[in-house]
Amino acid sequence: MPLWSALATEARADYTAFLLAGLALAIPLIRNLAPPAQRRRVRGMVLLTLAHLALLVAGVLLRGTEPEVHRDLRLASLACAALAAVGILGTLLFSVVLPRLHLALPKILQDVLMAAAGIAALFAVASRVGYDVSGLLTTSAIVTAVIGLALQDTLGNLVAGLAVQSDHSIRIGDWIQVGQLAGRVTEIRWRYTAIETRNWETVFVPNGSLVKNQVTVVGRRDGRPVRWRRWVHFNVDFRTGPGDVIRVVESALRSGPIDHVAADPAPNCILLELGESYARYAVRYWLTDPAQDDAIDSVVRVRVTFALKRAGIPLSMPAHAVFLTEESNERKVEKSEADRERRRDALARVDLFRDLTDDDRRRLAADLSYVPFAAGETITRQGAEAHWLYLLVAGEVSVRIRAESGHESEVSRLAAGSFFGEMSLLTGARRSATVVALDDAECYRLDKAAFEQVVRDRPQLAESLAEHLARRRMEISAIRENLDRTIEPQKLAAAKLDLLERIRDFFGLDDDEDERSRRAG
Repeated sequence: MPLWSALATEARADYTAFLLAGLALAIPLIRNLAPPAQRRRVRGMVLLTLAHLALLVAGVLLRGTEPEVHRDLRLASLACAALAAVGILGTLLFSVVLPRLHLALPKILQDVLMAAAGIAALFAVASRVGYDVSGLLTTSAIVTAVIGLALQDTLGNLVAGLAVQSDHSIRIGDWIQVGQLAGRVTEIRWRYTAIETRNWETVFVPNGSLVKNQVTVVGRRDGRPVRWRRWVHFNVDFRTGPGDVIRVVESALRSGPIDHVAADPAPNCILLELGESYARYAVRYWLTDPAQDDAIDSVVRVRVTFALKRAGIPLSMPAHAVFLTEESNERKVEKSEADRERRRDALARVDLFRDLTDDDRRRLAADLSYVPFAAGETITRQGAEAHWLYLLVAGEVSVRIRAESGHESEVSRLAAGSFFGEMSLLTGARRSATVVALDDAECYRLDKAAFEQVVRDRPQLAESLAEHLARRRMEISAIRENLDRTIEPQKLAAAKLDLLERIRDFFGLDDDEDERSRRAG
């Protein structure tokens, strides 16, 4: 028989044409529709098909001279074809068809089914070629028993992996804790589960260990978004009441959003216990990304620290603390004078207070409150009622305005040396913008009560304050609206008159003048 005729006969008997056609159709489908991890199987299918063709040709060449070799080569050729066919059908089924039907089998179950199908195909091929499969089955049973005894742990991991993926107790993407190990599940294979830790490590945990030990899935509750409650502890001494501490801390944590912290349930502060010289508190908040636990704990601690410092609430010190540094009176005076100088300098930078005397500034400097803010904290909120002005001495802040639609946009940024809140201080108006600290910011706060004494002693200040305030408002409005910054005298006079009336009314200056007139009369 001619070579080509014999080759065609063997290929027809081994369904080689069907294999080649199936491979040609499967390759574009797998490359376009299957996940990237499954596309790598195409190379194996191609190699098995090429091996089948090579062995087919070799078997035909040796068919007449070496019949035993021909049978062995045909067995190998059919085995390659069978494994290639199993790979093509399995990849199309598990990676293309089932996902389109919104059905998914665990990866480990796919591997087991593919392996079982491959073994069954090899037995069918061997039987077709003429090998005694019954004897092979008997021998394989004995070999299987021996292998099973030798690979108990491996088989245990396989069964455990099937159980884990079948009951969905652990899923890819879950953040889990196993003993001292914590990390995100990235892969569940037949022998192990891969876990990526915060330290950029990948730990391979045998599936048997997951089944035998207690596993905590962090932040997961069926039908709910990811939430993981975190605790941040701090101590405050007994000089401050628990109600004040809780109010200050909760206000600071709820004043503005914190990345990866749930707004609902809102962060809260509770009193945990009373120690020998302190009260122990805890902030409880819900973390939305377990990978960020240490970083967000730090952000919360910073906010708590700044909030307590703003409120003048000191963190507790151990009762047995020993202070070894003796501070002289001269040193205290020096520090106090430096602080007063810094306060007076902050007031001197405010154009609004240009007409104040040195005595006025000294009086106000003594009444300024030091109020630091952590990065991200809200200093003032649009629409809030607060009768004080802020002097920014360090850091940078963002001024934001919320539109009627609810969208908030940044309109400007202020650096050290700036001030804001003057309308609330002088007229009692509600805050016209929200101000947020972009980095750690230090401010002095001037309250109405302190400024009121200066205004009442020198009522004529109201007119100059109204003029400065009107000019500043018109300049800011022109900048925001990209208008000509030239201020018309008539508009300035009208704005000044309106503000003067509001300032006098807010501080009750008209009542003071009526009282002085009544007494003079």
